[in-house]
Amino acid sequence: MPEPSDTPNSTDSETNAASPAEESTATDGFTVTPYAVDGKIDYEKLLERFGADPLTDEQIERFPDHPLLRRWTFYAGRDVDDYLEAAAAGDPHAIVTGRGPSGPMHLGHVLPLYLAKRFQRETGATVYIPLSDDEKFLAKDQSFESIGEHARENLRDILAVGFDPDRTRIVVDTADADVIYPIAVRLAKHLTPATVEAVYGEQDTVGLQFYPAVQATHLLFPQLVGGRQPTLVPIAVDQDPHVRVCRDVAAKEALPVDKPGALLGRFLPSLEGPGKMSSSGSAPSIELTDDP
Repeated sequence: MPEPSDTPNSTDSETNAASPAEESTATDGFTVTPYAVDGKIDYEKLLERFGADPLTDEQIERFPDHPLLRRWTFYAGRDVDDYLEAAAAGDPHAIVTGRGPSGPMHLGHVLPLYLAKRFQRETGATVYIPLSDDEKFLAKDQSFESIGEHARENLRDILAVGFDPDRTRIVVDTADADVIYPIAVRLAKHLTPATVEAVYGEQDTVGLQFYPAVQATHLLFPQLVGGRQPTLVPIAVDQDPHVRVCRDVAAKEALPVDKPGALLGRFLPSLEGPGKMSSSGSAPSIELTDDP
């Protein structure tokens, strides 16, 4: 299947899309990266830069009915049709949507989780939920102990969503390193520093340079456990660079996997204006543990 809306001079690699530096300077004053979101977001222009496809009315109708789709909160994707065809046929299909435990969970964090729960209930999808405590230790000024506390609190909130335990797998990077790390190392062998810098910009530490291999492991895990199958990753649009890198690595056939698809969502706005709601910033957020 041809890749959607490749940028000029792009060949087989999806990582030729704009780098975070280009995104912050060339999109009318807003920034969208996995580690920073600021300004009034032009979602259509963002799709052009990320090289993703807007959803169609026909695709929306083929998904299980959900207000986040009816209202176009999730508005774009990659290889969505492959997932929809497998779900309709009753063939194996999976969803990956996770959490980086840097603080309490707020309303924006649970949107993809509740969407995943609906898909699981209606089509029998297996849901994989990685908790990237290692990434947050590398990217945030927090101790392992603090991040561990957030991970335990976040896990309680995730379990409260009500996933089917027989069709749900939860992975914590540091606790499950014996499973995650060997796969990440194999993928890292096919991931160049130039690719990481093209997608994420210059990283401050070697740990963050390596982390895309761990993220790719998350997204490919359903196929490594259950064989080749369409995998959909419902995420906020700022996390799409992780998917782009993973798809690029999957295309190199280092492991017996297909490219994962993605379902990209708009941000739940900050209570103080443009941007997105954040649990780790200075702006207030609506946390799941707040009083009514």
